[in-house]
Formats: sequence, C-alpha cells, structure tokens
Amino acid sequence: MQIATASRENAKEFDTVFAITEAIMGFVPNSMLIMARDPELLAAFAELSAIILVRPGRLNPGFKALIMYMVSRSAGCQYCAAHSANLAALRDIPIRKIEALGQFEQSPEFSEAERAALRFAQAAGQVPNAVGNTEFAELRRHFDDDQILEMVAVLALLSFLNRWNDTLATTLEAGPRNFAECHLAADGWKVGKHADTIPLDPQPRRSISLSARLFLWLLRRWRPRTRPSKYNSHLSNGHPFGVVV
Repeated sequence: MQIATASRENAKEFDTVFAITEAIMGFVPNSMLIMARDPELLAAFAELSAIILVRPGRLNPGFKALIMYMVSRSAGCQYCAAHSANLAALRDIPIRKIEALGQFEQSPEFSEAERAALRFAQAAGQVPNAVGNTEFAELRRHFDDDQILEMVAVLALLSFLNRWNDTLATTLEAGPRNFAECHLAADGWKVGKHADTIPLDPQPRRSISLSARLFLWLLRRWRPRTRPSKYNSHLSNGHPFGVVV
C-alpha cells in the first residue's frame, strides 16, 4: 500500500459512517481509511456512494453489484472485483452465478437483459471507453433511460474506486480476499499488489469542514441500531445512508 491508512481513533467523526459500512459489508474497507486522511473527501464520497449504491432505485441491488464486479474486472482492479463479487453474494446473488460471470455470454445463469448490461459494463471498464451507439441501442431493448442513468452512475463511481485502489495498491481485507480466493481464482483473479501490509498514519487528524460536519450530523440521525442480516432489511428499516467501496 502506497499511502498509510488513518487510524479509526483519529477519525472519530466518521464512527457512524464506519458503523453503517460494517452493517452492509461486514468490515470497513481500507480504501475508506485512506480517504479518512482527508475528512472532506471521505464525507463527500460517503454521501455520493450512499446516493448511487444504497438509496433505493429502479435496479435490483444484487444486479448493481454484478455490474460493479464486471466493470472492476474489466478495468483490472482486483481489489474492487473482490469487494463487488463479495457484495453480490451478500445481496443474494447465487455463488454459481458470480463464478460464471466470466462466461456470461454463454452461461444459462444470465438473462438477455443481464447480458446486455454486462456487455455495457465490460465496455465501460476498458481504456479507452468502448461504449458506443451499438451498446446503448442493445441496452435500450431492456432498460429505460432512467435505469440506464442509474447504471452509468454505478459504473462511474466504480471507475473512481478502480483508479483509487489500483493506484494506491490498497491492501485487501481478509473477508473479500477469502471470498475471491474461493470463488474467483479459477477465473483468473489474483490478489497481486493488494496483499501488502497495512501501515498506520502517525500524523494527527485534519480538521473537518462545516459542510462535512453537517452531512455527518444528518447521517447520525439514521444510524441503524442493529446490524441487519440482509441488504433489503437495511433498506426496509428506513436507513437511506451507507457506503460501499
């Protein structure tokens, strides 16, 4: 890992963000702990990711996680691929379907609508971006423009995370690493540079802006009292905020 993570003791103002993240994912990603060195950055990211990934939308949450996995896989970010595949399993996508994503064109696990979306995500993850009129025309056979907009927001957020974590060689946490080694390795997944140790930042925390404090104050009002067992129960309890990275 190229830049040390902040200590959670030096990021107490994000306790609610971290608690909600643990409720959704089971752990706090090291990518967030690096962002915590810049409190305004982490606050802004938490708000944006909540809107894109956690707020109820028109796309199934498990389907969103598959799109996240595909775009990360296409971009080559092993850290985000492991996170997204693990999240898909938490959102009730069958393991056999996650394992078959590399063969989505032939696998009977996927519908034609899912194949169109996964082709779109695969093209979007490439550099340069390979999405064109053909991909949009195929997607519109199955999804309306608002659903496509929701999909593009997911792709764009993951593209940021792919660059963030691949550039910084963020250390992959034990949970998603174990999942990936069990279920993704046969399809070519390797931990690579994300196997590094985790240094801690010895520097004192930076001050946080008024706008970031306002967001965190609002967030605490919806803090879940217990950890939900399923993603959908998190939504049904009425907690609109959360972060997934």
